[in-house]
Formats: sequence, C-alpha cells, structure tokens
Amino acid sequence: MSDNTSKNNGVGADGPVWYRAGLDHAWRPYAQMKTAPAPLAVASTEGCRIQLADGRELIDGIASWWTACHGYNHPHICSAVEAQLKTMPHVMFGGLVHEPVLSLARRLTAMLPRNPHQDLDRVFFSDSGSVAVEVALKMAVQYWTNRGVHGRHRIVAFKGGYHGDTTGAMAVSDPEGSFHAAFRGLLPEQIIVDLPVDEASTSALETLLDKQADEIAAFIVEPLVQGAGGMRFHDADVLKTLRALADRHEILLIFDEIFTGFLRTGTMFAFENAGIVPDIITLSKALTGGTLPLAATIASRKVFDAFWSDDPTKALMHGPTFMANPLACAAANASLDLFEREPRAAQVGRITAGLKAGLEPCRSLPGVADVRVKGAIGVVELDRIENLNALRQRFIDKGVFVRPFGNIVYLTPAFAIAEDELATLTGAVAAVLGER
Repeated sequence: MSDNTSKNNGVGADGPVWYRAGLDHAWRPYAQMKTAPAPLAVASTEGCRIQLADGRELIDGIASWWTACHGYNHPHICSAVEAQLKTMPHVMFGGLVHEPVLSLARRLTAMLPRNPHQDLDRVFFSDSGSVAVEVALKMAVQYWTNRGVHGRHRIVAFKGGYHGDTTGAMAVSDPEGSFHAAFRGLLPEQIIVDLPVDEASTSALETLLDKQADEIAAFIVEPLVQGAGGMRFHDADVLKTLRALADRHEILLIFDEIFTGFLRTGTMFAFENAGIVPDIITLSKALTGGTLPLAATIASRKVFDAFWSDDPTKALMHGPTFMANPLACAAANASLDLFEREPRAAQVGRITAGLKAGLEPCRSLPGVADVRVKGAIGVVELDRIENLNALRQRFIDKGVFVRPFGNIVYLTPAFAIAEDELATLTGAVAAVLGER
C-alpha cells in the first residue's frame, strides 16, 4: 500500500476492513493515484449529507456529480426500486419489453417541448451519459447515409465543451480544455470551433459551413452551460443561432443536456430558454435521482423516420446489455414523480438567490476572476488554482464536500437542500478562498 493511502482518508489505520483490504485494488477516476490523497471512506448518505466512516459528516455541495437532485435516499425512489427489485431487477431489451421502460419513454417525451415538425418522441435508453452521446453521434451520421447522402460524417462541436470519456464523446470535447490529450491519435477528427457568441464567431462558423456543410452531419452543444469543461455560461441566443444555421445548411442539432437537464439551469431543460427544439437530446445524471445508472438519447420524428424501413441495414445497430434496465427505469419514474409532486422549481429559485447572495462576497477576493450563477449552479472562477488537493482538503476541514477542478470552485447542490445547509456551503467557499 502506498504511503498516501493513510493520509486524509477519513479512517486511519484502524478504519474498516473493507477499506484497508480493498483500496489497493480499485482504480479511481481522474486521479494520479501515486500522489493523490486517499479517498474518504463513506459509511452512509442521507438528505444532502455524507456520513464518513470516522463519524464526520459533510454537506454535499455537488450532489454526487449533479445526480442526487432530490437528495440522497429519498424514500419514494427507494420504495420504487425495492418494489421493482422484488418483481424484475433486469430483463434484456432485445425482443422483450416491460412496463417501467414504456412508462418512462412516454413520460419523458411528454415533458419535452413540442414542435409540429420536430417532436422529440423516440427514446433510446443506455446506461451512461457518454454512451448516450455515442448513440446520438451514430444516429446523426447514419441519418444521412440512410437517406442516401454520403460524406456527411463529421460533427461540429465547440471549444469549452465536454461530452464524456468514451471515444466518440472525447472526439467532440474540447481537445485543449479536456482530459483527452493522450488519446489524440485514437480519436476521429471532428471540427471544434468557437461558440457563436458574437458577430465574429458567428461569421467564422458561417464561413466554415459555407465551405464544409456537405461533410457535416450535426452540431453538438451543451445548452446554456458548458459543464465539466469549465462551467462556462452562454446566452439562449447562441442556441437560436445554431438552430438557424442548422436549418439553413440542413445539419442536425444535438443538445447534450446530461448536466443541464432536469431543472439544473432553472427550467426543466435548458434549451427551453431559447424557444427552439433540437433534433436529438441526451439526458442522464439526474434522470434517476442519483440512484442507478441510466441515460436517454431522444430523437425527433424526422430523425427516427430515416431509420424506419423494410431494409434491415437501416436499423440502428446499438444495444447496451443493460439497456432499459427495469430497476433504473423504476428509479427514473419515481424521480419524475418527485418533479411533479414536490416544489422543485421553487426550490431551484431559492437556491439561485442563495448562491448569488452567498458567493457574491467572493468577487472582491484576490485572485477571483468571476462569480456567476445560473439556476442551481454557482461558480467562482479563479485566476488559477495551484494545489487542487490542498484546496479540496480545506473544504473537507470546513465540513463540506466541494470538488474544485481546473480553475473553478463550483456548487451544484441537491434541490431539496435546506437554507442553512446552502448557507454553510457558500460560507465555506468564501472562507476557504479568503484564506488563499
């Protein structure tokens, strides 16, 4: 076991047997394990709190990578999963179907804004956000070949974007700002450009399309907020511009709402702010309320019609083993129940106000470049962070779980967070950054 294993792990040498026996066999994400502090040993979760094995309790400021939108262990979701477990934990989706998935497909499509020509009404289920993006890219490329149009095999994506860690998703993420530099020789070459946020960047994109539209299958963009690429915000007008350019050049438009979907930006789906509808949308993260892995790629009728054929070669040949897992679908249906029954939109409004009030004092601190809030996302951007691990540990010392990355400290709490818990989070951010 490395020397770092016993440092800051929340358990010490006398910690649980499972921790001491297993840690050297687990490959952890986004970590140089030789030098990174050992992970915190978690005993349980409840509401917006994480209980550590050593008895400490942390208020979770990021809702387990934005998934636990209702808080941990919500009894309604737990009951739904327990009931489904007794009936049918899993059955393959090839040639078989079950009630939880059909109910979920119907409910998801009913939630999405309607457009006479672009109803998003056909759902392909998978088990992670990255795979949902892979499916969207495959749909977009095959859409053209199924229509007899060849050569439209490239995707336009945007600087600052991040769409996942599988091969296709990496290829449409910002090659400079993501974690994917080591794989450049492996990745297909896509087109990464600036978002059309002003006249110059819009003109540059139009020039590109005038020259290369006949080889472009689709745009892919995270609407309103580029999440893991740096929590960068843009206006709804950007989405309108992309919709107009996509229509003009007959290019499909994919919205990646894996992070932004389900009220995170203040509306159920971020693209609602623009009053337009994409051709394909991807969803995951908060879909099951932070309980089980599930993702959805939802296509418009126009896209699906290109696959509806007597020709078997025009089928979408993709099928994850745990696609439409009944347990995950039961959790997702229960999560949608909570969006209908509990005052989530009002809670997000209160979080917005709390984040603005609590983080604004950071603006005057040395080294702070920006403070911004959208919906239930609060961001403090710094000029730089010299020691991420040390900064993360300072938050733990304050009794909160906040995980800065790059040059930003961000909060994406559960929507059900109490006002005093949110105040503790924002206060810890201000206090820790004030110590720098």
